[in-house]
Amino acid sequence: MDLQPGEDNHLMNENAWRAVLAALADDRAREVYARIVLGQPVEDTLDAVPARKAQRIVDTLISAGLVMRTPQGYDAVADVFTRAMATAGSPARAEGVHRFLKDGRLVSYPSRADDRHALLVHLASRVLDAGETIAEKEINQRLSEVTDDTARIRRALVDEGLITRTPSGSQYSLAAR
Repeated sequence: MDLQPGEDNHLMNENAWRAVLAALADDRAREVYARIVLGQPVEDTLDAVPARKAQRIVDTLISAGLVMRTPQGYDAVADVFTRAMATAGSPARAEGVHRFLKDGRLVSYPSRADDRHALLVHLASRVLDAGETIAEKEINQRLSEVTDDTARIRRALVDEGLITRTPSGSQYSLAAR
């Protein structure tokens, strides 16, 4: 299906960007597209390849929404990239404590007290089970799986009252809730 000047019958879906990239992955198609964008003639470039290949290049560029056929030849579709990006889905935004984690590891420490508390509750439940008492070396090992700053997070968990430590500081357990 060829687009006529002024028509907008190439509907973009959430995968439109894939068609654009696929079309531009071919060196010759990229060259033809560049010539169209620059207002240069494309006949020499298309004549240099077999007729079927030339037709496939043109059809691919048109179906991807990159160009449209006009009475004078071809024109680049000006807003193809804007439209393709607008239809591309964005990654789901993490919510809750997961905003501060990437692949289960702490990547940023919340500045808001409520967020910090929620994150620390989450981390406490990840590193200790109810009724479990472990040595400092063990809690440090478990915390190292979620953060590079084990001492800071261990102190924050104690200060927040989520875990308790013995007076000697050698044993840790979840605080009673």
